[in-house]
Amino acid sequence: MSGNKVVKPFLKWAGGKRQLLPEILKYVPKKSLSKHTYYEPFIGGGALFFELQPKKAVINDSNWELINCYQVVKDLLDELIEQLTVYKNNNSEHYYYDVRDLDRSTKKYQSLSPVEKAARIIFLNKTCYNGLFRVNSQGQFNVPFGKYKNPNILDDAVLKAVSNYLNTNQVKLLNTDFEEAVKTAKKGDFVYLDPPYDPVSDTASFTGYDVNGFNREEQKRLKRVFDELTNRGCQVMLSNSCTDFIKELYKDYQDNFKIVRATRNINSNALKRGVVEEILVLNYNP
Repeated sequence: MSGNKVVKPFLKWAGGKRQLLPEILKYVPKKSLSKHTYYEPFIGGGALFFELQPKKAVINDSNWELINCYQVVKDLLDELIEQLTVYKNNNSEHYYYDVRDLDRSTKKYQSLSPVEKAARIIFLNKTCYNGLFRVNSQGQFNVPFGKYKNPNILDDAVLKAVSNYLNTNQVKLLNTDFEEAVKTAKKGDFVYLDPPYDPVSDTASFTGYDVNGFNREEQKRLKRVFDELTNRGCQVMLSNSCTDFIKELYKDYQDNFKIVRATRNINSNALKRGVVEEILVLNYNP
């Protein structure tokens, strides 16, 4: 599958898969993608999705802000570029906090159009510390200013390429629960599950991009969905932390465990950034 190289993530997302792509691609059943549908119910930044550029896809995320960004890039690109041009010329700390704090006022935030909300998220993502999307328990964006000299706030080449891809292929965008998002998946379809990871330690939990969080009960529910998709004849790949809990949970598929090593840059403690082991669980022989 040879796609447009300019089609790539326009947002940096916690747990993004850019660095793991070479490993993940080794195990993707590319033949099935030419005639079946690609599903990704935790789309995040969409690194694998944009790399594969499937002709038919269903992508989803429970984060409304994120899916709104995809929808606006697809349907209202010119207005988005116009709004981002305004942000591009205002990269100061004071301005950053004014924009960030818009969601502290329900009335102010609700008065924003979908385009203004998408542009705000892209601006904050490009200018906040570590390019990290994180909200607090009230759903408010809470990452400090990043102090970058020349952040690429308006990457119009990428935005135009992504918009063109979304409009010239059968891509369905959903903002719902992951279980709901894969209900239409059928035999031969490929489903990539990239949920918020099981924490490698009690203090390592990072589910802050979604107010609802994702605990071990949700991990167990996801395993039940994995089994159901397997019974339907779907080809499923899941990525997660290589913890004892995950290995035990998916022990039925241990013949197709793939251990991969990833470099993680997102951690408030610089000493804890670095190479970590992750696991890919497949329900097929690659």
